[in-house]
Amino acid sequence: MLAVRSGRDPQEIAAALERTLHGLDSGMPINIRTWTGEMDSALFAARVATVALGVLGLLGAMLAVTGIFGMASYVVSKRLRELGIRVALGPGQKQVLRTSLGRAFCLLAVGSTAGIILGVLATRVLSFIVYQATPKDPLVLCGVALTMLLLGLVATLIPARRALAIDPLVLLRDE
Repeated sequence: MLAVRSGRDPQEIAAALERTLHGLDSGMPINIRTWTGEMDSALFAARVATVALGVLGLLGAMLAVTGIFGMASYVVSKRLRELGIRVALGPGQKQVLRTSLGRAFCLLAVGSTAGIILGVLATRVLSFIVYQATPKDPLVLCGVALTMLLLGLVATLIPARRALAIDPLVLLRDE
């Protein structure tokens, strides 16, 4: 085994090494492998695990947003009459929307806090699977929690705004 370190292009060094070694002994079998190639094969399992965990995380986020949107739509559909009465009595659509989002924000904040706690516990397991994963990365954990909080608020905002766009008189007439 011969190890060569150089600042030049690996393909160029490999060709020069092969010519030189064939010049010394033309019958000698030569197998030249680069450092990046060896690292790629050594880290393949960790990279596949990282991609798989990323895809599962993305699917989980999509499922969470779909669930939040569905529950928000259901709650808003059950409260259409109440929202119509509130808007008709005077507080205005913005105040009613703020009240509706406040309740959702409290639930999402509790869920985000639980997610951060479970995330810290899960990163201990993840650090054994994924190469160079730090067990406690506050930037990533807080970023994910904030992203899920914002996605949850948007998923709640859409059905609430759609319900508030309906005329309060129509909502009060329907039963």
